[in-house]
Amino acid sequence: MQNKFILLTLSIFIYLVILLAIYLVHINFFEVQVILYSALLDSLVALIIFALIGLSLKNKINLNFFESILIILFLSLIGYSLSISLPTVIDRSLSFYFLEKIKQHNGAIEKASMRDIFTNDYVDEYKLVEIRITEQLESGTIQLDGSCISLTKRGYLIVKFSNFFRKNLLANKRLILDEYSNHLTDPLGNSSVNIEYLCQNTPKKSS
Repeated sequence: MQNKFILLTLSIFIYLVILLAIYLVHINFFEVQVILYSALLDSLVALIIFALIGLSLKNKINLNFFESILIILFLSLIGYSLSISLPTVIDRSLSFYFLEKIKQHNGAIEKASMRDIFTNDYVDEYKLVEIRITEQLESGTIQLDGSCISLTKRGYLIVKFSNFFRKNLLANKRLILDEYSNHLTDPLGNSSVNIEYLCQNTPKKSS
């Protein structure tokens, strides 16, 4: 049992080393379209390399088929978790930006200025609009038709899912500053359609 635990620990260490090496090569020498997809691809490539190493050493490793599958599944979960919780979260997290912005201003900032910072600085400094358009184009959820951005069928499906999840599976009593509210279960519920945002010629739904 102890030997199996040591083998699992060693497997995790080797996988993480392979993943880190692939990730560093990818971000420094190759083009990246979407951080999340890139990180997931890195974790998959690392898993394949680890599996090939394991196959080459199968005669020296005292593991049955079921144990080998469990290790692969466990490592895939580690790779998936790291892909989401590190590069993706740091890349797109408003919370990290909030902390970084406070640090930029000598560690303290006026509370009243935060809305202006998010509205004016955050969008430009993080290329928020450009990055989100790029991500959704790569994901196939939107399409560009001249200056008009429209949802694809995949986009409509994701919106339906997200609306259902927000309204039914998000907390109804969420702390927002000093008040508990269900505002974020339907954040667009009290907003109206702005005619200025509409495309002049609304495109047909895409496949």
